[in-house]
Amino acid sequence: MTSQSFAPVSLGDWQIKVAEKRASRLKALPEEWSLPKSLLKSLPELSDLSRTKVNLISLNIPRRSGILTERELEITESFNLSTLLEGLASGKLTSYEVTVAFSKRAAIAQQLAQERARYLDELRGKGKLVGPLHGLPVSLKDTYQVEGTQATIGAVAYLDRTSKENSALVDILLGLGAVLYVKTNVSQVLMTLDSDNNVFGRVLNPWNTMLTAGGSSGGEGALVAFRGSPLGVGTDLAGSIRIPSLCCGIYGFKPSASRIAYARQVMPLNAGIGAIVPSAGPFANDMEALQIFMKVAIDVRPFLNDATAIDVPWRSIDGPPRPKLRLGLLPEDPLFPLHPPVKETIDKVVQTLKSHGHEVVVLEAAECHVAAANQVAGGLLSLDSTPGEIIASAGEPAVPSMAMFAEQMESIDWNFVPDISAIDGLQKFGTLQNMRAEIVEAWQKLWAKHDLDAVISPPAQNTAVEHDQYGWPAYSAFLNALDYPACIIPFGKAKKSELEFTTNPGQGTPAYNSEIVEGAPCSIQVFTSRMRDEECLAVAAVIDACLRKAED
Repeated sequence: MTSQSFAPVSLGDWQIKVAEKRASRLKALPEEWSLPKSLLKSLPELSDLSRTKVNLISLNIPRRSGILTERELEITESFNLSTLLEGLASGKLTSYEVTVAFSKRAAIAQQLAQERARYLDELRGKGKLVGPLHGLPVSLKDTYQVEGTQATIGAVAYLDRTSKENSALVDILLGLGAVLYVKTNVSQVLMTLDSDNNVFGRVLNPWNTMLTAGGSSGGEGALVAFRGSPLGVGTDLAGSIRIPSLCCGIYGFKPSASRIAYARQVMPLNAGIGAIVPSAGPFANDMEALQIFMKVAIDVRPFLNDATAIDVPWRSIDGPPRPKLRLGLLPEDPLFPLHPPVKETIDKVVQTLKSHGHEVVVLEAAECHVAAANQVAGGLLSLDSTPGEIIASAGEPAVPSMAMFAEQMESIDWNFVPDISAIDGLQKFGTLQNMRAEIVEAWQKLWAKHDLDAVISPPAQNTAVEHDQYGWPAYSAFLNALDYPACIIPFGKAKKSELEFTTNPGQGTPAYNSEIVEGAPCSIQVFTSRMRDEECLAVAAVIDACLRKAED
């Protein structure tokens, strides 16, 4: 998508369009799927959950509502992706009942999805399977085009647009036999780490409704965590898969750019700039689901649907590079200090891995160039004015997280890139790209110097934080600048820490409120070098197995 002009609308029109969109969404919900009033009265105050600390998962609302049958509860809670696919292929489960179960769980019924599910069940009854995802409900971030629906990207300017074609990955998923049954909410024009917009409102974190679900794929993170979807698909430009995954306590994978088909998505970007190429990738509640998605989505040769996709097959590898891994540990960057629960999680992960015989090499902050890579990434992304133009074109206001994000970016003591404010756009682009190349080369030497299989790192400076407080995603965005694949592994929950946490002027970490973030999911990030996606997931699987044993 290139930068373009948008027809201006008078003030007030955007509120009318939003009201119409929300009304049409409510009409899609069958009356019998509405939560009983008696249950609503028994729940905590729901008028503004974003200001009240509520763990929606522990309330067990799906079971208490009576909307789901016992079988539907079992389908959504007791199966992982692999066993769901086995049941669908054998006929022990029907696509229709699985789709209805997850549609109920998501509180959205889309009749088209259910009709496709019936069709797939008829084919299976005749001994035919469309593909390896036959009958599986898959949720999509609201950037993906599905013909006849809208892809709003949280922008009022796009409410009048109906997709006339499918995104490339949508066609691939349909060809694999998936049932595309729901789209999920995003941040306004995908530009902050808090999924809030004027069209659909705010995504709440199901573990603690006072905390953000992350962004920009926050709807996917929350829905998968709530087990309203067995497999979700999002995008990642600076952490938009990984931040919701860490906030919501699920697994997420950002592949190397262009390994998964990306074409024909609605994006708030001038495609002609394309300095940092976004990735498409999966969300799930188990590691194996990530591996299944990557293999089947690449085995079909995405290049045949998307000219920008790299035509390289998925490599089936037997396991990690060696039985006992040699892992680098990314240190805390001085510009982006870590909250106490993040430090404690990293320490426990390192101890656990060492207890299983794996070697952990502590890297030096100076050789990792995290802050410099982030300044380069931020500089490259700031060259594109399209997001602001889209918001302004509809007369809608920017949501609060947009202003907070801009303020925090300006307050960080960026001092790694020379002052380029006085030179023109093309020269700026060249200067930033040259610095990016230097960082990429430095990391190439780092891999060879330390003989690493992968690196473990914090996914962010923090766990999920209060709404509109999530700042620059330093420990995820620098990997987009490098174009490295990265996997998020959930591990434990934040405990109320007695440690004091303060930041100095110029540092880029949100405030730490130990009482509010208590119980928030914690996680780690595992990454490898570019195009070693298979090794990244193989190493992550070994690490995940060690961590699951530590939780037993």
